Amino acid sequence: MPISESKAKPAGEGAADVPVVRIRALKKSFGKVVVLDGVDLDVYRGQVVTIIGPSGGGKTTLLRCINVLETYDDGSVQIDGVEVGFRDSSGARRRRTERDLARHRAETGMVFQLFYLFPHLTAAENVMLGLRKVRGFGKVEARAIAERWLDRVGLAAKADSLPSQLSGGQQQRVGIARAVAMEPKVLLLDEITSALDPELVGEVLTVVRKLAEDGMTMIVVTHEMAFARELSHRVVFIDAGRIAVEGKPDDVFHNQSSERLRSFLARVS
Repeated sequence: MPISESKAKPAGEGAADVPVVRIRALKKSFGKVVVLDGVDLDVYRGQVVTIIGPSGGGKTTLLRCINVLETYDDGSVQIDGVEVGFRDSSGARRRRTERDLARHRAETGMVFQLFYLFPHLTAAENVMLGLRKVRGFGKVEARAIAERWLDRVGLAAKADSLPSQLSGGQQQRVGIARAVAMEPKVLLLDEITSALDPELVGEVLTVVRKLAEDGMTMIVVTHEMAFARELSHRVVFIDAGRIAVEGKPDDVFHNQSSERLRSFLARVS
């Protein structure tokens, strides 16, 4: 069942005036290659915004700028009204301290294409790590939180298993539990099914669907077009570092005049 529009209303229809994520004129280059070229995007609390587009279009870089894993060259990224990567000092933009950046990253949980679990730690210990190192929870409390979230993603029985004892889908679900256990203001999902065998994709998407139904604010980069149609409040098509099309799923997938988008959808369908 598609996500209800009532879960996230744009400003002026009952939501807070300040979006959870507010991006303005965002630019990022690698050498002479422009990857993001003036991106504007708002994401409101409880919304699921799905980003689609061709490889190399800037999708992953956008998520990494929101999470401050990449330093953006110009523009603004704000989480709940606070600039995440920089602060103004006497009129000059200065990069935040590593402590500030770590705090902001905790507020923008990110799940990657690859699982990035620590191989020597159990599933529970992987989830507990950020809770203890960043949030400052004690071992008992962190373990209780980890067990609760592992249960939510269907892995209660695997809490003491090492990553090598888990399937790819199970490892990705541990990654999701690790991110949401930190209670982020927004969850960033970057092609989280692309490294999975086809038969494991469904179990991961089911977890994401449940999080969306619970009102988790998410920005999702995906190549799963059917999932994007079902999950999203809004779909954003990024091409050559710019947002070329943005709108409700039906408008983007079925009523779109953009030839570039139609060509892309024809290739990935």
